[in-house]
Amino acid sequence: MQSAKKTQPSWPATYPYAEVTRVCLPLVMGTAATMVMEFTDRVFLANYSVAAISAALPAGIAAFLCMSFLGGVGGYISIFIAQYNGAGRNERIGTALWQGLYFTLLAGLILVALSIYAAGPLFALAGHSMEVRVLEEVYFNILCRGAILHVASHTLSGFFTGRGMTRPVMVSNFVGMAVNIPLDYALINGVWGLPELGIAGAALATVISWGVIVFILAGAVFTKNHERRFAVFSGRTFDAKIFSRLLRFGIPGAMQFSIDIFAFTFFILIVGRIGTVELAATNIVLAINSLAFMPALGFSYGVSSLVGQALGRGNPDEARRTTWSAVHILCGFTLLLDLLFIFAPQPIIALFIPADNLQGDYAQIMPLATNLLKVVAAYILLDALYMTFSAVLKGAGDTRFIMWCVGLASLFVMLLPLYAGIEIFKWGIYFSWYCVLFYVALLFVLSAFRYRQGKWQQMLVVEREVTNQE
Repeated sequence: MQSAKKTQPSWPATYPYAEVTRVCLPLVMGTAATMVMEFTDRVFLANYSVAAISAALPAGIAAFLCMSFLGGVGGYISIFIAQYNGAGRNERIGTALWQGLYFTLLAGLILVALSIYAAGPLFALAGHSMEVRVLEEVYFNILCRGAILHVASHTLSGFFTGRGMTRPVMVSNFVGMAVNIPLDYALINGVWGLPELGIAGAALATVISWGVIVFILAGAVFTKNHERRFAVFSGRTFDAKIFSRLLRFGIPGAMQFSIDIFAFTFFILIVGRIGTVELAATNIVLAINSLAFMPALGFSYGVSSLVGQALGRGNPDEARRTTWSAVHILCGFTLLLDLLFIFAPQPIIALFIPADNLQGDYAQIMPLATNLLKVVAAYILLDALYMTFSAVLKGAGDTRFIMWCVGLASLFVMLLPLYAGIEIFKWGIYFSWYCVLFYVALLFVLSAFRYRQGKWQQMLVVEREVTNQE
């Protein structure tokens, strides 16, 4: 009996915390670098002109919705690579990668077509002033015409993420950020011998930084060693079966993220109709919320990859241990943030309020943002759990379920209630945030229920005969 006790592993030893952290942490850092690029872009434009920052937000959101969907489809190739890697079929990885690159070319054509045919009607519909509308079209057009690089970066990243080798993704994003920030400032304002291009300069700097990221990733992917191990050159033949599977599983998976973005964009727009103070307080707490969102997003990418590898090996037990390791880590992190948000919110909020101006609107923003952070404290925990369980389902290929859940929940829990509650019944800012809280709570319940059903454990996105399963 005593020897049996010695060989029995302790509870922490049954969970691969170190492996999950090794894979996910670089993805968290890479996501942070991307958000820093977006933040500095907005700061420079805000200091350049009111018209420029007014145009950048709607045009940037519109472009991001298009790019995130197409990039999500291209990036879903990481799940194929994860499952092939787990199954020990490394010679299929190069073929899978090339199908993602062929989709990237198609995505580039779609984005150029959008810039040519959709920009004018889209921003005319927005009804902004002619000065802002012109700048919106400039910003949108440059981003969309260069966004093939954005999609390519997601696809090439999948080669590393799918195999759990996430440091190259982090490094490329940090180098892209290091190029973007000074180039952004120089091209917007016309310094260091570069032309003053305003909002066009901001868009060009972003596209150039995407190009740098793609250049680094491509150089790291297409090597003789990787050709020998993964057939990254010789696997370039078009494979209709893998390509069709990429569309079949990748489109619903990308739709989930795009619908989510659309729902929150609508939320911000509808809050803006309540009042300036409410919109300012909401923007502040959403900015603070990114402290939790970035780790959850990075972990979701890593969990999908690790689950895909485990299922490729025919080992759902390993996938479950990976899932709960991520849950434990994220819950511990978000609970620490919750303590801060609930018991010491003022110092964080004060970072967004001038120290010598606590009168007028700022005097109203502080207590409102303090109360909203308490709602966010509940929201970030539920969101971290939802993102983890949905990442497991995506790693298995259960993407249609997630798409339908997010689509229906966003319509009936976010869009319609928000419009009716604010426009018709005038229920105010707290009602708006309770809609968000109920929305993410519902998504958590649905994704956790689907996870507990266990159907995902028998799912694969790759052809079943390449795995160890019968």
